[in-house]
Amino acid sequence: MKWWEQWAFNALHGAVAVTGVAYFYMKYLVTAVDPFSVINHPWQPAMLSLHLLAAPFFIAFFGMLFRSHTLKKLTSPAAGNRRSGWMSLISFSTMALSGYLLQVASTPTLVTVMLWAHVSTSAFFVAGYSLHLVIGWRMSRVSDIATTTLRREAGLST
Repeated sequence: MKWWEQWAFNALHGAVAVTGVAYFYMKYLVTAVDPFSVINHPWQPAMLSLHLLAAPFFIAFFGMLFRSHTLKKLTSPAAGNRRSGWMSLISFSTMALSGYLLQVASTPTLVTVMLWAHVSTSAFFVAGYSLHLVIGWRMSRVSDIATTTLRREAGLST
């Protein structure tokens, strides 16, 4: 996995998560001042637009990381950080599918089901991927410390 792939994926993850949470807050938790308004906050349409514009790029980068990172880790005998990786993979897939189905749902019941499926799997993905990043960072840090210690004990320069 290249550094720029991970950086771009994390930036897009942040953009999609922030715009999604902001849109949800504006749409469902803010009370409109004007009772005849169809939007509750002036930035509500912009948050939805930004969310819908960033999401396809986020999905494309997920595909790149799947090829360069996930497949290699799944076929590797080392099982470190695999649980949070599986949690991220499954929740991402259901989050993306429910997000697309939400846009084409036509009945109010189906829209509600897809909305709550998308919100719940999105929250699960954000938590799972955050855990995956923290565990991965801690594992690489422990590995770096162990390598430095071994080099020092062997009398090699660090």
